[in-house]
This record gives sequence, C-alpha cells and structure tokens, in this order.
Amino acid sequence: MKFLIYISQPYSIPIGRPLQEEICARGYSVKWFCDEVSTRKHFGPKEELLVSVAAVKAYCPEVVLVATNTVPDFFPGIKVQIFHGFSVGKRGESRGHFNIRGFFDLYCTQGPSTTKPFEDLAKKYHYFQVVQTGWPKMDPLFPLEQRENSKPVVMVSSTFTTQLSLAQNKEALQEIARLSRLGKWKFIVTLHPKMPKEVVMHVQAMQHDDFLFCDTVDLIPLFKQADVMLSDTTSAIVEFALQKKPVVTLNNNQPQPYMINITEVAAMEKAIEKALGKPQESMQALESFVAQTHPYDDGKSSARVVDACLDFLHTQQIQPKPLNLVRRYQIRKKLHYWRWH
Repeated sequence: MKFLIYISQPYSIPIGRPLQEEICARGYSVKWFCDEVSTRKHFGPKEELLVSVAAVKAYCPEVVLVATNTVPDFFPGIKVQIFHGFSVGKRGESRGHFNIRGFFDLYCTQGPSTTKPFEDLAKKYHYFQVVQTGWPKMDPLFPLEQRENSKPVVMVSSTFTTQLSLAQNKEALQEIARLSRLGKWKFIVTLHPKMPKEVVMHVQAMQHDDFLFCDTVDLIPLFKQADVMLSDTTSAIVEFALQKKPVVTLNNNQPQPYMINITEVAAMEKAIEKALGKPQESMQALESFVAQTHPYDDGKSSARVVDACLDFLHTQQIQPKPLNLVRRYQIRKKLHYWRWH
C-alpha cells in the first residue's frame, strides 16, 4: 500500500509527520509532494520528497493525504482531506473551512463541530464520504503532561493576517515588551511563517532572558511548556486549547466563551493574570469546546485516518466528482502539467 502526503506550506509538515510514522509502522510506503518550491527546504532527512508530477505518477499511490485546499485530479489514488488547520472563522463561507471544492473523496474530520457540517454537505453532494478521526497533527500533544514552571510561561502566537495580527500591532508589541521586563512571567513567541520579515526581525530584536522568539512550525513542544496563550485570531489557539489551558485573545474575530478576549491593549496584563488563575467559567467553557472540537486525547488520530482510508478503498460508494474545469486548469497551470490525465 502506497501513501502520498500532499502539502503546500511549512506549517503542514507537522501534520504529515505523525501520519508518516503510523504508515511506516504498518509496513506501508509513504512519500511527500509539495507544490510550493520555497517550502521544500523545510523537510527533514526522514521525509522522502517527490519533486515532479512524473515522479508521483511513477510512484502511483493508492491514497493521497492532503493538508491543503486543493489537489491535482490527475494524481493517482483517492484524495483524502486531512486539513491544514482548525476552523477559526478568519474567512467567509465561500473561502472557509466548509468550502467544498470538488477535489476530495474522503474528509477526515477533527470532531463533532466539523463532522456534522461535512456530513450535511456529503448528503447534498453525494461524491465524498466523511469520517471523524481527530487531527493527526495533535497526536504528539497526547497524553497531556503536567508541568510546574518556576515562573509562569506565556506563549504568544500571531496570525499573519494584517487586520487581525497581534504581532503587527505596535501598541500590543510594546505592551508585551513591557510585561516581559517585569520579571513576573516568561514569554515565548512564535510567528506565522508568512509573517512579514520586518515584523520577524523586530520581534527577534526584542529577546532577553524572559522573552524568547522561537522560529519554528513545530509548536507542540512550546504548547507543553506554556501555562497560558496570548494570541489574536489563529488556529494555533485551538491547538493550544486542546490541553485545557486558558487563552487570552486580543480582538479575536469570533471570540468563544472559553477565551478571555480583550479589545484594548491596556487590559492585557489583567487578562493574563485572570487566565493564570483559571477562572471556573472559562475552564468549564474550555471543557465543552474541546469535547466538540477534538474529543480525542489518545494520540491515535493518525491511526484512525489510515483506517478510514483503508476502509474507503474497500467500500467506496460515491458518485463521480464534478468536472471542476476552472480549478483543474488552475492546478495544471501551477504544476505546468497540461495533459488531461
């Protein structure tokens, strides 16, 4: 059995790695394809990367696991959407998490809050199936660890979307810098890989003993270190919250009951203090949110994805996908491939 993991951006590599481990543990073959040349430098020595359409066709996978929004229809194998993030409402329905683009045979959903909408869409379109598996990226997070820090650790995470970005808010960065100098808390800061270089350089220059910038797409080790997250509107919030640790957000696009959302930078210090106190109302809301979003804490979502793929291969009962001519043309143009098959 041959699997292909298909990605575009560096932040999708940690999604594929637990799947790669699970596939290899079963004695199957797994290789990668990345449609963004600039991302290829981020792969490690354990990832076997195919760099051409011809190489993919020669490999001829039975299953293509996709951590992006589109996939070439001319690649062999069933196309399985495993998602590149949680839904956080940054985009409208036409471009968001539940946009059906006509490429996929199987959707492996993260939890009830995504499973039900996709099941409803499957009944409408009839050309894909839906299985709730949990998200492979989260496997290394579990089992959850108890950690006692000598000084509370605040993890700062920021989206690159300018109007939503905490890191592109000069007032917010100044306040974080001030708080980091008080000696009460330690800050670890990550930025989205697409963040403007000048913002990254500015944050790097802010470093001192209690302020550390971490240039990485592998956030789970940082999640485990932190006691609270300070963020804006990014899917990293959801990933962090699965530990049932409190979250402070600044001007979140769609604030949830479990978040301590503030709209003024001046409220940041008190909000962090409140979060570290784990207020009962927020923690109860957090429990409910996790149950709906990603109820699995066994670290076996990758195994469920592989099982779902194998089951689909043996029982697939779906109608043909739409012609999708515009999107098929777009992906052929991107990959410089002009054959129909």
